[in-house]
Amino acid sequence: MQGSTIHHYQPGRPHWWQWLTVLSLDAPLVAIAWQVGLARAARLPLREHHGFILGAAVWLAYAADRWIEGWRLVPGQVLTQRHFFYLRWRWPVAVVWLLVLTVAVGVSVMRLTERELVTGLLLLVPVLVYLLSHQLVHRHHPRRAPKEVCVALLFAAGAICFPAARHPAVLLEQAGPLGLFALLCFTNCSLIAIWEGEVDRAHEQTSLALQFPRSHGLVRWLPWFIFALGLGLAWHGPAAGLAGCAAASGALLGLLDRLHLRFGRQLSRALADLVLLTPFILLVGEKLAGP
Repeated sequence: MQGSTIHHYQPGRPHWWQWLTVLSLDAPLVAIAWQVGLARAARLPLREHHGFILGAAVWLAYAADRWIEGWRLVPGQVLTQRHFFYLRWRWPVAVVWLLVLTVAVGVSVMRLTERELVTGLLLLVPVLVYLLSHQLVHRHHPRRAPKEVCVALLFAAGAICFPAARHPAVLLEQAGPLGLFALLCFTNCSLIAIWEGEVDRAHEQTSLALQFPRSHGLVRWLPWFIFALGLGLAWHGPAAGLAGCAAASGALLGLLDRLHLRFGRQLSRALADLVLLTPFILLVGEKLAGP
């Protein structure tokens, strides 16, 4: 039955609402949103180049991951628009990837301080280890570190990287919102893995959802736990606005999970990252409120 599904899958042209996911732009937006939110909560406003460098780094990592995935898949295996895109446009994507890498390195060298540059390079090491391990060396290893945990920790580290480079104490000061963001990323990845179990099996990917089917119920309660915890921190914590954003994202993730069968796998996947963009609401509110 599974083979039949794969054989008859016809990707066609992506819907307009899929392009952010297809082009791997949704994850960079999420990282930038929380970078801005964490920096503002810590009263350490960043410059435009900090957002560009983080966004470019996240895009490069995601694009590399999907490029490698597209390299090892054959058309009959592909069950998603995003993987089909990287399979079909492999070499143009490689050229764009190299251009983005070149510009990002140039901007980093010219605009970052020495401490920011060193901190970024230190973060680059686990990112490269993750890509090498999960896509090549330990791809099918039963005891490899869960990708959902790795992605959550790397996203949180990326969002706090430059604020922490400027003021290391921010790691403790913003521990609550930062922990909520990491938990949101883990929940996001885990829910997507549940929704896309058929995809991971066809693509020969390993996920917590496939390794531990009994964890599905717990994962589906995580958005509501984040919602409650975020409300609690917003009520009593110093970073009320950002904690409230985490609570809103948790509730939206929970609602999306409840509605994913009605929405369908593709729309649910497209919305899964967009509901994490709530820190932009704070930025818009500040702009509207004026000086």
